[in-house]
Amino acid sequence: MITVSKEDYLKAILEAESEGESVISATLAHWLSVSPPAVTMALRRLKKDGLVRVQTDGHVGLTSAGRKIARKLTLRHHLIERMLSEVFGMEWFKVHDEAERLEHAVSPDFEAKLLSKLGRGGACPHGNLSELESPVSRRRRGLVLLAHAEGNTGYVVSGIYERDRRLLEFLEQRGIRPGAHLHVSQRNYDGTLTLATDAGAVALGSSAAEKVWVTAGDRRGRRQSSSN
Repeated sequence: MITVSKEDYLKAILEAESEGESVISATLAHWLSVSPPAVTMALRRLKKDGLVRVQTDGHVGLTSAGRKIARKLTLRHHLIERMLSEVFGMEWFKVHDEAERLEHAVSPDFEAKLLSKLGRGGACPHGNLSELESPVSRRRRGLVLLAHAEGNTGYVVSGIYERDRRLLEFLEQRGIRPGAHLHVSQRNYDGTLTLATDAGAVALGSSAAEKVWVTAGDRRGRRQSSSN
């Protein structure tokens, strides 16, 4: 039987992979706010169930069976976020935490209803796809992390890593949200960026900028067309 706790571990591994994290016990302890001994016990059970592999160097990976379960849960999470935003109008920076509480309660019938209502392939309110992408996949689509954006250049926010509610509220207050136009006025010596957004001139540190994916736009922040 797959318990809620096991689902949470499998989903955390998949999410960490999508953010380019090296998945080890310490990563999971941090992401799930549990003790290292609790992670050790959980991984032991998951390995026995054939859902994860633990390499000799401590790196953790999903088996095909474990990945299937994790993807099912991330799809339900994605659909709940879209429902909360598109149907109920909940603010984009609030929906992740709510979906975390609701995702385990979604039945197959309700999941089918959500798919019928919302359709497949849409992005969540954070700009992310239902199939979690690796950084390599995002770069292949032409996206770049805001932390690596060029100075004196316009961009459009494509997607934001969504697990940290405080970060999302921080970005919202500074006009940095999915679909927002921004201009990187300059890259500063201390690693911060000076940005022009609809909130005015704002400064952003590298730790926050590493969580924001953008696509190139013109100097007013509009997306570049193929004819440009």
